[in-house]
Amino acid sequence: MSQKPLAYILLWFLFQLLVNCQSIAINPAHRFLHTATFINNKLYILYGSSEEIVNDFFYLDFSEPFNIQELTWELIPWEDLTDAHTVPSHNGAASVKGGADNNTLFLYGGESDEWDKQFALVYTYNPVTNSWNIPTISGIIDTTVRRKDLTGIIDDNGKMYLWGGMEVIKENVDGRDGNYFNDMLILDTINLNWGRGSLVGAPTARYNYGATLLPNNNIIYMGGYNGADLTLYQVYLYNTVYDIWSVKTTLGKIPSNRDGFSIILGLDGQRIIIFGGITTTAGLAPEDSLYELNLINFEWYIPKISGQIPKSRAYHKANVIGNYMVVSFGSGYLHTESDILLLDISNYNEYIWTNNFVPSNNTQSNSAPSATSVSSPQTHSDYPHSDNLLPAHESDKSPINMIGVLVGSLFAFILLLFGGFFLYKWNKIKQEKKNATQILEN
Repeated sequence: MSQKPLAYILLWFLFQLLVNCQSIAINPAHRFLHTATFINNKLYILYGSSEEIVNDFFYLDFSEPFNIQELTWELIPWEDLTDAHTVPSHNGAASVKGGADNNTLFLYGGESDEWDKQFALVYTYNPVTNSWNIPTISGIIDTTVRRKDLTGIIDDNGKMYLWGGMEVIKENVDGRDGNYFNDMLILDTINLNWGRGSLVGAPTARYNYGATLLPNNNIIYMGGYNGADLTLYQVYLYNTVYDIWSVKTTLGKIPSNRDGFSIILGLDGQRIIIFGGITTTAGLAPEDSLYELNLINFEWYIPKISGQIPKSRAYHKANVIGNYMVVSFGSGYLHTESDILLLDISNYNEYIWTNNFVPSNNTQSNSAPSATSVSSPQTHSDYPHSDNLLPAHESDKSPINMIGVLVGSLFAFILLLFGGFFLYKWNKIKQEKKNATQILEN
């Protein structure tokens, strides 16, 4: 074979390499009632609802700095894992990070529109192998009863607490709501067995409440919906060590009744922060969307906030990542806004809404259980109690992955230089042979 075809083949190969070095990212559809699980510096987002239940799986990497406005303009890509998932599409599920390695995503319950497929009660996802499995779990619970719109809380012993929620009615064609629950299911994610918590002193049945784990091994529960939005005047504590319920009456500027808000634990462990929520009386104004509850005296107040206050959201998720409360997606905000919100909570004297995420040394360790969240200045009927869902934006593909492009382009550029040098030498040798032939002929 002559050198000329080889040179063209080499150039074609280099061109293909340059194209393939650019990883394909996605621009996810807007959604709410999704799950958001933080594992190894990655926030994994699964499914949720828009006009219909969406069917995708992706993550955002928090190991490097980024600007949420660049997310809006697709400069920082979401990484698509949709091709790897085997879980039927769903919304209203609960998820935690647990397992023997404390790096496994556990997914419980939720509602699906794919009832023709096998739909297990619990799935696990391994981020290392990028694979889903259906675990075998022992213990006695009624696995025919599915629940949705509840929050999963994981403790330091790998136990996942699943309280309350609404019954999922398969192929619900008449729009009827299922039963509401107030019992506690406990899934040991290490030994893979089911248990139950005490019902004595438990709150009334509800769903789309707020919940998070406190440093004293209590889980705090508040608000929610059971035909009406429930008060935050009283909050409930479940002790995971002694299996005991207790109730606290709060003071101060008590937030309006609401459901579907997010709740996180502050970095000092002495306060919780709630964001968003929806109420039957009126839509929540931005100044009514963020509250703190002091865990020493159980007093509510509105903290000092700076930065550009975002529009309140509904049925979003909130995670603590490093020094930030990270709010993902939700209902009730403008589609011109970023799907991710960042509240810097490192200074409890003044919280700052910011566009910039900067990793800290404790980014990985400060991941906190997330709660369902919701908030919007619209009427209550605009939200999923009446199954009215917001419009979806179709997911478009975006070929922009800055890091992959930069590294891949540099590598391909070096190879192109080599190929160019090869072609230059080949042409030079060819010209010298031509000149030598002409001299001999003369």
